[in-house]
Amino acid sequence: MIRVLVAEDMHMIRGALVALLATEPDLEVVAELAEGTAIVPRAKEVLPDVAVLDVDLPGRDGLSVAAELRTVLPDCRILVLTGLGRAAIVRRALDADVHGFVLKDAPPERLAAAIREVAVGRRVVADDLARAADGVDRCPLAARELEVLRLVARGDTPEDVAVTLHLSAGTVRNYLTSVVSKLQARSRVDAVRIAAEHGWL
Repeated sequence: MIRVLVAEDMHMIRGALVALLATEPDLEVVAELAEGTAIVPRAKEVLPDVAVLDVDLPGRDGLSVAAELRTVLPDCRILVLTGLGRAAIVRRALDADVHGFVLKDAPPERLAAAIREVAVGRRVVADDLARAADGVDRCPLAARELEVLRLVARGDTPEDVAVTLHLSAGTVRNYLTSVVSKLQARSRVDAVRIAAEHGWL
């Protein structure tokens, strides 16, 4: 039996995914979550074989969570879901060393098949997406730096970011200083612009 964690913030989509997977005799959904911040603690409790993560989640995005999961639960395979097949998102997913990437508009049976494939060690990325991602600039920011910048981009202050990510405000400012330096930006606002133009946010 393959133990699966599903993280998707849209209740109807999450319900449909869980119902779909429940019809598969070899798959068991052991957790379903709507918040990015809840994924790692819950994964430590239920120890899934495969984590199916939406890219866009409240609190923490799926790709930054994927990077942490790879560290804290190295045996957990990660399959990313997104509604957008943009090359920059695929590039970020591959850089986060996820094991698979599936579009939400793929046929329903594709998700179950992809879970089985990544569970046995295969990588699942459509050839056209992989080729497109090869032509995209790699993001120079670490996963946590990108996470901080994404929150700033939505209008959060360093203090807000600190609360969301359970960091000190000083640590957040240090991350932002590093981000500005790595992107050779003039300011935080300029760093957000550069990252957005490259499709890294």
